[in-house]
Amino acid sequence: MNGIFLRRRHKFQLKPGDGGASAVQVAMVQRELEQLGFALTPQALERLHTQSPAQLAQCLRELRPALAKMTGAHRTLRPLFPDFPAGVLRVEEAELYQRAMLHYVTRLQLHERQPEPTPPLRGGRALRLIDLGSREEFEAVCTRLAASPTSLSQQDKDDLGWFIGQYREHVLRMLPKEIPFKENFAYLAAALLRRAPGPLSEAFVRERLATATDVLRVAVAWCEGDVSLAEPTRFRRFPRALRRLLLQALEACGDPTEDMLRWQERWKRLGEYLHPGDYRERLPATWNAFQTLREDRAFERFNSAVERDLAAGRGDDALLRLSARPGELARRLDHLLRSGADTDQVLQRLRSAAPRVAAPLLLRLHSHFRHRGRAPLRVFFPKGDTARAWGTRDRRAPLPDGAADAGMAICAQALRERFAERAPLGDCWIDPALRELRAPLAQRAASRSLRTLTRGSRVALPDARFVRLFLWWTNGRSRTDIDLSAAFFDREFGFVDTISYYNLRGYGGHHSGDIVDAPKGAAEFIDLELPLLRERGIGYVAVSIHSYTEQPYCDLPECFAGWMARSDIDSGEPFEARTVHDRVDLASRQNSCLPFVLDLERGQAVWCDVGIGGNPRWNNAANQLSGISLILRAMEYDASPDLYTLFELHAQARGRLVSERAQAATVFAVDGDVSPFDVDRIRAEFL
Repeated sequence: MNGIFLRRRHKFQLKPGDGGASAVQVAMVQRELEQLGFALTPQALERLHTQSPAQLAQCLRELRPALAKMTGAHRTLRPLFPDFPAGVLRVEEAELYQRAMLHYVTRLQLHERQPEPTPPLRGGRALRLIDLGSREEFEAVCTRLAASPTSLSQQDKDDLGWFIGQYREHVLRMLPKEIPFKENFAYLAAALLRRAPGPLSEAFVRERLATATDVLRVAVAWCEGDVSLAEPTRFRRFPRALRRLLLQALEACGDPTEDMLRWQERWKRLGEYLHPGDYRERLPATWNAFQTLREDRAFERFNSAVERDLAAGRGDDALLRLSARPGELARRLDHLLRSGADTDQVLQRLRSAAPRVAAPLLLRLHSHFRHRGRAPLRVFFPKGDTARAWGTRDRRAPLPDGAADAGMAICAQALRERFAERAPLGDCWIDPALRELRAPLAQRAASRSLRTLTRGSRVALPDARFVRLFLWWTNGRSRTDIDLSAAFFDREFGFVDTISYYNLRGYGGHHSGDIVDAPKGAAEFIDLELPLLRERGIGYVAVSIHSYTEQPYCDLPECFAGWMARSDIDSGEPFEARTVHDRVDLASRQNSCLPFVLDLERGQAVWCDVGIGGNPRWNNAANQLSGISLILRAMEYDASPDLYTLFELHAQARGRLVSERAQAATVFAVDGDVSPFDVDRIRAEFL
């Protein structure tokens, strides 16, 4: 329980104890946590002083493993060369080559040699605070996850599943009345039916199955498939009670045929397991819909009619059809505005439909209009559990004069009217740095990380001379070779050089050595001297990770990476938890990824968390440069909604913006009342 609480809220539960712990014993606990980069608030320290020595020891046994895993300190990260970094900087290329050959031929782990003692760490990042929390605050984690109006990451789903597994049917009291995002509901429904079966769970699910696609998603979730429906699912046998529940929900939709035709092949496969023929007399509409799909009977689909109108240049007819479906209207608005339809009519229809469009979609549309036509490249991140980037030149015709500004104003006004119904915020101050952080609108493919960041977000690099990248992994079913690389690009996205297993030094970067086998776990590091890189014309450092032996990360027991900031690389151990700024788990079905980029000119780390496509002959950075370059451009031209705009709309609707932080009743900042890293709260209360 405290593991989830610490990771999501930086809080833990601890009851008042029996007393007896000395100040020295409490200080020892503080020291242990400080080594991991964390500190306790005065309230938490006061609670520790109420514990007995045995209770204090138990508390430390709970806190230390959870906090260590957050930074990567639960593993021993030792480089191939035991004298890294000083030894690698001193030796000649010939000796580095000889060392590497010894490792490649003998698979001898050179770090097993005893390294020289290292001097104490000089410098470090500010400690992260850990506070006391209540049971109500912990259970609110479940409520906020279920209330999210946007997709959840796998970590989010795992935590939600933990609540259901622990609380069983009692979890129902923690769930919101409405679960706005259908994918999240499908996962939740399947977990309830599997882990907390019974009349209460069945009633909860049945009441919220409104469309045929809702039913399909629940069936997919039950079979542990992709609830976004981006990838097909291998269905399996369903219990009779679940078959009956799903078929009855289909019948309650009226005529589900049109909705089922959107996923025709999926429904054909699912029908083989639901056996709708067993209920043909009691559920005639459902039986008829399955027959229509199986026999390919003629049926006029809504989207087909819209596409036909648009292709024939009948934009006004398409507009009339789409007006009945506000969400579809919002998604196709750009197309409508350049289809020949009357611009004023299109905008008027948007104004009428906006109150019925989901807030995240309105926010996306607002940002789309703001950035329309300003970038030469269109970048797409297709829906699904695997994050991939696709790009193309923007060849769309320009929008009519004034249409983008008018559309943006309509979206902003609709959002303000919706937000005004929520509790007042009073005077508000918003940190301008939040313009660089993206709103959490799509997290389904997000990796587990120390700080929850949305793809495209930028955080300031610390005032440190060096950044040390790190990677740790252990073998899967066979020998596994994972490679850490840093590709250097200039400000025009031109490739300059790479630091990787085949080029250990250059342009102010140094690699710790390539490890090709990790039966007991292995680590690689790259040191980057930022001022020297800037002097030599490097604009971007793209950090990429490649599975040279081509196992996807999901097949490995564990694999994670991140970066540290160091003022002096010749002090402390190669890995120091106190200096870790970000850490990300690699567990996707990919074998190449780009977790983040360093923008040296702007002094920022850019969170990417995206896979690199293609099937190169050799899985390394040199053969992935086109994919890496595309992602660099995607991040530079990113048009996703930012947190500043979201919070500004709330402040305008629910309070008043002030220019001085000291005047504000509500502060939106990293250390304010609403933190940009408290993603659960932002999704549940501000979207």
